[in-house]
This record gives sequence, structure tokens and C-alpha cells, in this order.
Amino acid sequence: MSPLHTFLPNYSVGETCYHSIPWVTRRFGKKAVVIGGKTAMSKAKEALLEGIAGSDVTISDFLWFGGNSTYEHAQALCGHEAVAGADMIFAVGGGRAIDTCKVVADRLDKPLFAFPTIASNCAACTALSVIYRPDGSMLEYFYPPAPPEHTFINTKIIAEAPQRLLWAGIGDALSKEPEVLLSTRGKTLNHSVLLGKQLSMACTSPLMEYGPQALEDCRNGRASLALEQVALDIIITTGLVSNLTVTKEEDYYNSSLAHAFYNGSTVIPGVERHLHGELVSFGVLCLLTYDKQYQERERYARFNQSLGLPVCLKDLDLEEKNLPALADRAAQTLEWSCVPYEMQKEAFIQAILEADAFGKSLS
Repeated sequence: MSPLHTFLPNYSVGETCYHSIPWVTRRFGKKAVVIGGKTAMSKAKEALLEGIAGSDVTISDFLWFGGNSTYEHAQALCGHEAVAGADMIFAVGGGRAIDTCKVVADRLDKPLFAFPTIASNCAACTALSVIYRPDGSMLEYFYPPAPPEHTFINTKIIAEAPQRLLWAGIGDALSKEPEVLLSTRGKTLNHSVLLGKQLSMACTSPLMEYGPQALEDCRNGRASLALEQVALDIIITTGLVSNLTVTKEEDYYNSSLAHAFYNGSTVIPGVERHLHGELVSFGVLCLLTYDKQYQERERYARFNQSLGLPVCLKDLDLEEKNLPALADRAAQTLEWSCVPYEMQKEAFIQAILEADAFGKSLS
């Protein structure tokens, strides 16, 4: 039997967590290079420099990641003198910046530390990158052998980020529990996946309990308990589930029809105006409809409605005429097969229309 390696993320959270950088990184070297988004680096730079002040840790440069997580941008960064000469890489920003850094760190065999500046996804602590083509279309998943060595969640920086990004992060995290429970149903699960399944059931409740207050606090730039709990749910809890339910060689249980809906929607012109989590949140309603979980659909839909997340196609600028192309693309994705039964495109379209009709009935 081949050995199974599971690496779980470590993290620090709080307004002053960057002060722990020298201690956390002490065994990995002294020279760091920061790679990230332009806005993200501008927001985090002062706190990063304050965090390493008076220590042996130095930052050689702040480099833009390129704007999208592509192999081309990763390769260009690998050839940069500051990256090649660094002991460790500090990935700063959102999911695409951090995913790019995972490729760079893997290719150069350098330790990676993540500094998410928004709470919109779990990229900061997963052993998974979403890779896009230069034209912006999704190419594939990239699987580094382990997640970042440590994730620093500065709640002050996250509280000062646009509220819309936290809103979308809640929408994305809402998918974790229903997707993992659907994809694992009826399967014989190994230890890691079974643990991930159990953890997935801790994803939804904190979002529904703390989400409204967290959004209000983010709107006011306040690093509150509610915001911290939601940020940890989005970044850490869902990230732990991802690490436990995804391996390159074994079965994939991390997502299902909500993300199949999202991936399918990316072929529709104009849908790029909507954030990933925004689309996924309606995908959850489609999943629950397809699986005939009508009571759960109502619970999620009413929560979506309370936060202004999508409950119908119109909220996403989608129309019925778009659904055949959406379903065709969805059927080509990995997530399409992460269900306990054979999928049918026409039935998926019908489930989307039924979810749309239910959402409209809530108005």
C-alpha cells in the first residue's frame, strides 16, 4: 500500500499577528521576497515591515504576481533575481496571487508563507492552485505537495478590505458543507477524507451566525470577533477540509455541483462581472435542488437573500438561453462527477430553472 502524506496548515490570526513572523520563520532562513497583488502589497507593506523590525528577517523586494495565476507568470517570477536569491517567499493578497506563489515555491523548492489580505477563499492554506490560461479561461488544478508553511491572517487588513470581497467569500464558503457531503455520500472513505467530511459540517453554521455582523463590521473597517470568526471559517475551516479531501492521485471530494455551475458559467459572456463566491452561492441552490434537498435549499436561499447573495439567474445576469452552454461546460469539469449518481445535463438545466423559480418566489 502506497504511503499517504497529509500536511495540514498552521496559522496565526489577529491584528498584530505579523509580529510573529520572525519566530514562525526562524528555521527557514532570513531573506524573504514578497510576491502579491499591487493593492494587497500596498495595504500590507507597512505591517509586514513593522512585523520584522528589529529581527534578522529582511525583505529583498515587493513583486507583482502578474495579475492572474498562470504558469507563464509563475515562470517569469522564477527567473527574477530577487526570487531566486530569497530563502523564502511571502505570498500576499487574494487567491490568484497566492496560487501563483504556490507554483513558484514548488518549482524553486522554497518555503512559502501566506498573507491573505482578503477573506474571499481558502487559497492561503490549501495544497491546491487554480491555474488559468493567458486568455483568462481556466486551465487546470495544480497540486503542490503541501500547503503554505504558515498563514498569517491580519484581521485589521481584512476588515479594511472591500466589504464585497468578504461577502463573496461567505458565498463561496457556503458551498463546502453541501458539496463535500454530496460527493462523499455512499463512499468508503479513508481516514483523511472521513475527517474532512466531519470538518465540513462546521462550515455553514458560523457563516449564518456571524456573517451579517461580520459584513457590517467590515463595512465599518472594524476587526471584530464576528469578522474574525467568519474569516477563519472562509480561510481555515474550508482550507482544512480541502487539504483532507483532495489528493492528486486519489479521489476528489472537495467540491461538487455548486462549483460545476460556477465553472460552467465562465463560458457565458459578461459573467466575469460577478465574483467567484457570488456565482457559487447560487450554485449551492442548484445543487440542493438537483439533489431534492428542498428544506435545505430554502434555508440557504433565505440566508442568501438576507445578505443580498444571488437567489435567481437574473441576479447573475444569466438567462435561460445561456443554460445549454453552461451545462455543456459544467459536464466537462471534475466536479460534475463528484456526485453519488449519474449526472444528466437536461436534469441539471431543469434544476437550475427550478432553483431560479424558487428564488423568484422569495421576492
